[in-house]
Amino acid sequence: MQSLSKGEHVERILLNEKELDLHFVQQQDSVLRLFVLNLNPSDRTTANIFVEQQGTNCTTEIYSLNVLRGTQTCTLQTHITHSGCEGTSVQLIKFVLSDQSRGEYLGEMKIQPDAQHIDAQQTNRNLLLSDTAEMRTRPQLEIYADDVKAGHGASTGQLDDQALFYMQQRGIGRDEARRMLIAAFCKDIVLPLSDEQQREQLMETIDRIIQ
Repeated sequence: MQSLSKGEHVERILLNEKELDLHFVQQQDSVLRLFVLNLNPSDRTTANIFVEQQGTNCTTEIYSLNVLRGTQTCTLQTHITHSGCEGTSVQLIKFVLSDQSRGEYLGEMKIQPDAQHIDAQQTNRNLLLSDTAEMRTRPQLEIYADDVKAGHGASTGQLDDQALFYMQQRGIGRDEARRMLIAAFCKDIVLPLSDEQQREQLMETIDRIIQ
């Protein structure tokens, strides 16, 4: 378990980790930003992330991109508990699945009775590139306080045929148009990175793996 002290800022990139089991406790005014990316994962990948905001005015941000192919599987679980007031949490979770790959996401948010003035948002977006890929999503939201703003959303779909057609009409080959749309879907996961060099390197890696 890692404890973030008052005012501490932590930003971590976790790339192609086969197994993750992370526990964080945040104190007043601390900021935690996690980037969990599986761009060349093992056949089976699991990640469990637990965060408790104990102090007031804490910020938690979790960004995750999982690009799976073949028969690869990935299970990601995030658990955020707001115990202190005036906290913020943002979760943006994305999966790109092709072939016979399987993805699963369990996202749990809990806002305790004394945790007022909370803004908690969870978003899960999934892109299926084959008819045999499979994605399961299970959002869970428990709110026990009155004055909060919280929400979650999840969607699973395929590439936009109209967008592909539009790009082809403007002279872009179908394969290149397809690659550009997948890249656009992926890249907003790494855009929040504060280090510009790391951001560019990860974007280049994403471009390579979706060729």
